[in-house]
Amino acid sequence: MDMDGTLYLDDRLFDGVKEFLARIRERGGRYLFLTNNSSRGVESYMEKLGGMGIRTERRDYLTSVDAAIDCLRRRYPGKRCYVQGTRSFYGQLAAAGIPVTCDREDGVDILLSGFDRELTFQKLEDACILLERGAVWLATNPDWVCPTWYGSVPDCGSVCEMLTRATGRRPEFLGKPRPAMVQLALAETGFPPEQAVLIGDRLYTDIACAVNAGIDSIFVLSGEGRREDIERDSIHPTWVYDDIGAVLRAWEETP
Repeated sequence: MDMDGTLYLDDRLFDGVKEFLARIRERGGRYLFLTNNSSRGVESYMEKLGGMGIRTERRDYLTSVDAAIDCLRRRYPGKRCYVQGTRSFYGQLAAAGIPVTCDREDGVDILLSGFDRELTFQKLEDACILLERGAVWLATNPDWVCPTWYGSVPDCGSVCEMLTRATGRRPEFLGKPRPAMVQLALAETGFPPEQAVLIGDRLYTDIACAVNAGIDSIFVLSGEGRREDIERDSIHPTWVYDDIGAVLRAWEETP
């Protein structure tokens, strides 16, 4: 399941989340938190959810950083990446053994863009120079915005669109809606696709990811997405509910 907009908004946990997670475990299931947000490490998510009363472990998470690391190891072993992202993103990649740099003159093969809460104009200029030189361009996620309590802020997709307008280049996105994160989750848990469901608040990332991976999906209306988006975007979830609490109530009413 997605987190931002699905389980919580900023520091406000939605009603029914604790009970829903407990019921999954009671019925012998397994849950994984899948997020496209590359700006922070898993430890910060563990701390955030812990502050909301939900105890988690590292194995409970899969992020777009995991998808990026998997892609880089398989397709670009040993290639040096210029990281356009947060210090946390940089540190996660380095800890996984990925050759990373913040210097555009350091033999860069790949521009790797993430959700950068520490974005500077220098990073944008470096990205443009690297793209003009022909560097491979990968990005963690196509999300236009990240929801907050006051509205939204530009996410990785918006910044990549700005760079596309400037250079004419487009990145290959690695997180949702690509199926890689679901495939990693199924491999991690051992469950077959027919026993999996992806829950999220965005059609073009969460629900599209489920469709692309061949699993069921639940579209919750507690975050960015709205019911009318379904026909507009022609992305059809298996089920639609107002929020996790409504999902829980429907589940408990099912024999």
